[in-house]
Amino acid sequence: MLNRLWLGLFLSAAVAACARWLGGDPGVFAAIVASLFAMARLSVSVMVLLFGTLTLWLGLLAIAERAQLVQALARALAPLFARLMPEVPAGHPALGLITLNMAANMLGLDNAATPIGLKAMRELQSLNPSQDTASNAQIMFLVLNASSLTLLPVSIFMYRAQQGAQDPTLVFLPILLATSASTLVGLFSVAWVQRLPLGDARSLLGMAGGLLVYALALAGLASLSAAALARLSDLAGNLLLFGVVVAFLLVGAWRRVPVYEAFIDGARQGFDVARDLLPYLVAMLCAVGALRASGALDMLLHLLRWAAQALGWDTRFVAALPTALVKPFSGSAARAMLIETMHHYGVDSFPALTAATMQGSTETTFYVLAVYFGAVGVRRARHAVACALLADLAGVLASIAVCYWFFGGR
Repeated sequence: MLNRLWLGLFLSAAVAACARWLGGDPGVFAAIVASLFAMARLSVSVMVLLFGTLTLWLGLLAIAERAQLVQALARALAPLFARLMPEVPAGHPALGLITLNMAANMLGLDNAATPIGLKAMRELQSLNPSQDTASNAQIMFLVLNASSLTLLPVSIFMYRAQQGAQDPTLVFLPILLATSASTLVGLFSVAWVQRLPLGDARSLLGMAGGLLVYALALAGLASLSAAALARLSDLAGNLLLFGVVVAFLLVGAWRRVPVYEAFIDGARQGFDVARDLLPYLVAMLCAVGALRASGALDMLLHLLRWAAQALGWDTRFVAALPTALVKPFSGSAARAMLIETMHHYGVDSFPALTAATMQGSTETTFYVLAVYFGAVGVRRARHAVACALLADLAGVLASIAVCYWFFGGR
C-alpha cells in the first residue's frame, strides 16, 4: 500500500510538471528539486523537536506504567467491552488486552497500543469459528481502533509547536469533539449491523445520561464566542496536559516508584523512536513537496474548491482536505500533509488548524485493517471496512464543522 502510494505521489508530480513545462513553464523542474531539499531540511528540524518531546513523554509514560495507571484504566473499561463483545466469555484474556489497548490509545501510547492490540486480535481469533472470516468481536475491536478515541493528542501538539504555534494545544477541544464523533459513529454502526443489545435498561439509562451530559456540554460551548472557545480550548489543553504530568508523578511517588529513575529509563527510548521516524518523514515530506511544487496538489485543490463553490459553500476547508484524503491509507503521508499545510499556510491559519483536527480525529484505517487482520490470517473483513470508513467520514465532517465553530473568524 505505502509503496504504491509513495510512487503515485511522485508520478503525479511528474505528470503535472510535464504538463506545466509543455505549457510554457520551464522553471517547474527547478522548483521541484528546490522543494525536495527544502522538505529534507524540514524533516530534520521536525525530528529535532520529536527527539526532545518523545524523550520527555516516554519518560513520563514509564512512570505511569510502573505506577499501574494504564492497568487501572483498563480495569475501569472492562465492563464496557464485555457488553460490546457478548460472544467473548467473561474473564477471557482478550477482554483484558482489548481494554489495555484502548487505554493505551486514549493516553497516546501508540508504541504500546499496537503490540497489545495484535495480542488481543490473536486471542479473539482463538474464539473465531471461521479462521479466514472476521468475527463480530474482531470487527468491533478493529473499528474502535480505526476511529481512535484519543484524549491526549500529544503528537499534534508537538508538530504545532515545531512550526512555531504560540498555543500548541489550541486544537485540543476541536480534536476531542471530532474524535468523539468518529468513535460514536463507528461504535453505533457496528452495533446496528450486528444487532447488538447494548445493555439492559439500567445500562441504556446510563448511556442516555452520558449523552445528555455531552449534549449539555456542547450547548454550553455553543453559547461562547469564537474567541472564548479558542481561549477555553487552549486552557483546557494545557491544564489537562500539565495535570496528567503532575498526576503521573504523584501517583508514582505514592506507589513508591523511583520516579526519577523510571523517567530516565523511559526517556532513553526517545532517541531511538525519533531516529526511526526520520526516514519516513523524509520520504513522505519530499513526495508531498514535489507534489506541491509540480502544481498537482493545487490542481486537485482547485477542482475540490470549484465543487464546493458550485454548492455555495465556504471553501477555506478545502486546503485541509489532503490530510483527510490520505489518512485512511498512511499515517506518515497524512503527517507529511499536515506539516506541509502548516508550513505553506501558517501554523495558526484556518487550513492548518482544520488539518490538525482531521489528523487527530481518526486512525489509518487501511493500515489497521492490513496489520490487525493480516496478523491472524483473516481475509474476509465483512462489514469492518464500511463501518471504519463511515467513522472516518464522520471524523472529517465533524472536524470541518467544529473548526468553523471554533476558528471560523480567522
